[in-house]
Amino acid sequence: MAKRASSKKTKVAAKSRGGFKRRVIRAALKLMLVVVGVLLAFILLFAMLNPPTTPYMFSESRRLGGVDHHWVPLEEIAPVMARSVVAAEDANFCYHWGFDLAAIKRAIAEGSNRGASTLSQQTVKNVYLWHGRTWVRKALEAAITPLVEAVWTKRRIIEVYLNVAEFAEGVFGIEAAAQHYFGVSPSKLSATQAARLAAILPSPKTRSASNPGNYTKKRSAQIRDGAATISKDGRAACFES
Repeated sequence: MAKRASSKKTKVAAKSRGGFKRRVIRAALKLMLVVVGVLLAFILLFAMLNPPTTPYMFSESRRLGGVDHHWVPLEEIAPVMARSVVAAEDANFCYHWGFDLAAIKRAIAEGSNRGASTLSQQTVKNVYLWHGRTWVRKALEAAITPLVEAVWTKRRIIEVYLNVAEFAEGVFGIEAAAQHYFGVSPSKLSATQAARLAAILPSPKTRSASNPGNYTKKRSAQIRDGAATISKDGRAACFES
């Protein structure tokens, strides 16, 4: 009798543990579906509506007591500005679906990730995620980027990128940047000014577009040439059509 009772208790305990595990798995799956649903909703939403802020912009606003940020549509930005950021950050932007495999292979061969992150990936990071080099963020970025590429147009990706990128401490978006550095609206940016703004993007807190150092001058000259090249060879067609 004692053995039977003990065996019965063991079975009940095992059944209880199994039921608990199933409940935990179901709850985790439900949570995952909710997260995916919310994410898809925001991807669809921002395909049409402008993001009012970003996680990083919000964080900097709290730290600095405010930031300079004013949204401007792509139609009111000098075309050379869009070409400049593509030439500087992602020359094959029109030809990939979110990941530049050739750039990734080169980066692996060189032992770094410089040049491997596309404008699509950077836009996803800026709009939906946080800054940092954690594996969790990179995994989320890799998962979200194809979704954004599938839903947003290339023009929309460029428009959002230019409006949320950091150009100086507390200065976000091309409208604020053009006024901050050159005192002009984005539509009036010259090829040289656009190239300098694109040149400071990798390190906006340590570089200046209006008072460039030797490296920024050299880099901006390369970007200006690159912007003219992609205009001629068709690599700007997807966001200028």
